[in-house]
Amino acid sequence: MRNAIIIGVGPDRGLGAQLCRRFAAEGLKVYVAGRTQAALDAVVASIRAAGGEAVAVLADATKEADIVSLFDQAADGLELAIYNAGNNTPGRIVDMEADYFERSWRTVCFGGFLFGREAVRRMLKSGGGSLLFTGASASLRGRAGFGAFNSSKAGLRTLAQAMAKEYAAEGVHVGHVVVDGAIGGEKISRRLADFANRLEQGQLIEIEGIVEAFVFLHKQKRNAWTFEVDVRTSKETW
Repeated sequence: MRNAIIIGVGPDRGLGAQLCRRFAAEGLKVYVAGRTQAALDAVVASIRAAGGEAVAVLADATKEADIVSLFDQAADGLELAIYNAGNNTPGRIVDMEADYFERSWRTVCFGGFLFGREAVRRMLKSGGGSLLFTGASASLRGRAGFGAFNSSKAGLRTLAQAMAKEYAAEGVHVGHVVVDGAIGGEKISRRLADFANRLEQGQLIEIEGIVEAFVFLHKQKRNAWTFEVDVRTSKETW
């Protein structure tokens, strides 16, 4: 069995869920991981209804025991692992509690370390695989009011790049997808009163387009690997 692990899965119209559905359609058995059982069960049900294979796994990305257990379940035939966990954590540095900053780092960067380490340990034994991370605009530049998120995402990107250089020769393709802008999914639709208008005007990144970037990285041949792909709308200023 060809297995995939995807963590950071929430509502159906979210990037994590859509990644699960797409890679299940590619023939992989997907271990759907996250912190909300109802959301995981819904994604698994939709995959099975479409003829795919999936298993829901309740896991906290910041807890080492959870991540080790997650990978133990899918160790045989692990072909793909995607780290999609992390939420935006805005705030001015002078007003920020230490715990708030640390939680941002733990979810985005420390969790990425735990997930990446366990993925590589299994992939080295099986001859390789794809380890992909979800990045953001914050991965590449600092911005006022987002110091916690910027530093966490930048740390994750540097970690991913180090792993890409450390394990490429042993068959592990580590990639990073920079999502440069707001995603046209369920989370932002609940916050924006003019969501439909922005979506229609092409101001939000299409989830399916982001998913294609992950598929592109996963399917690359070993003599032509890409580390990073950035995705944005045609109207984004960068």
